[in-house]
Amino acid sequence: GNVFVCVIHNLAELDIDPGAAGIRVVVSGHSHKPMIEERDGVLYVNPGSCGPRRFKLPISVGEVIVSGRAVNARIVDLSGGVHAAAAPLM
Repeated sequence: GNVFVCVIHNLAELDIDPGAAGIRVVVSGHSHKPMIEERDGVLYVNPGSCGPRRFKLPISVGEVIVSGRAVNARIVDLSGGVHAAAAPLM
């Protein structure tokens, strides 16, 4: 099966219902605040920022792992270690 991913800069500008549109993952980044959250069967990921430190936020990247229909994500704090992880979304 297919896993559809929506990438948008500012989550506040998302003008569709991702779940109704068949989207499984929404990746956004406007706030630069690393976050993984599951809402109504959709995984929302903000990888943070891997450039120069912004505010007091960690320098981080995100990884979305797709295996078949299963989706998982993690945030990697580049100053050392995993910042957050999410349970697999089937």
